[in-house]
Amino acid sequence: MMRRGPGLVGMAARTAVVAGTATAVSGRVARRQANRYADQDAQYVQQQTAAATQGAYSAPAPEEDPTTQIQKLAQLHESGALSDEEFAAAKAKVLGI
Repeated sequence: MMRRGPGLVGMAARTAVVAGTATAVSGRVARRQANRYADQDAQYVQQQTAAATQGAYSAPAPEEDPTTQIQKLAQLHESGALSDEEFAAAKAKVLGI
């Protein structure tokens, strides 16, 4: 009698080799992706920490009252640094007009 194929034991061995190879490859791919995403997460956390630290130390400039701002603009206008139109526009901006 002649055999036609590898038989039951041969097929089981081939299936085990294929399954083992697939498991090893998928495990390696998963580790590589996990490492890549871990590096990206670490960079993101580092950027966010730097941004938060930088924002914590820079205090916003105290807002001057409109009268003081207009007095400074008037001094600039009188010294010739601002034209009539520039002075009027800056004054309107300060007053919210």
